Amino acid sequence: MHKFWFAALAALGYAGAALADPVEGLWKTAPQDDGSYGFVMVAACADAICGVLVKGVNAQGETATEGGNLGRQILWDMIPAGDGRYDGGKVWSPDRDTTYASELILDGDLLHVRGCFLGICRDGGTWTRVK
Repeated sequence: MHKFWFAALAALGYAGAALADPVEGLWKTAPQDDGSYGFVMVAACADAICGVLVKGVNAQGETATEGGNLGRQILWDMIPAGDGRYDGGKVWSPDRDTTYASELILDGDLLHVRGCFLGICRDGGTWTRVK
């Protein structure tokens, strides 16, 4: 009987470890100052959350799937803080080529992004979940 309970608890432990963080997935960014936007794949990286730019769309609607900033990590070291909040990490803004201390707030299929640099904070807009 002890073997049964041990196996059941071990299975539950593995199932819990396999559960994805709710923020993981593909997100469409808010438009930048020039009207372009991107698609960011957000996933776990070690004990944090990170995001990589996987596709870009310019102001004319032309899609880029290679070159430029594609494949660049633009979100890193975000730590879940509870209640859909993530902080302690950084976000890089391609339109300003600036890295900001960042905070994320997950609200269903919306991700509110905020960044601060030298005490000046900028609303990074709201990202929309693609999948």
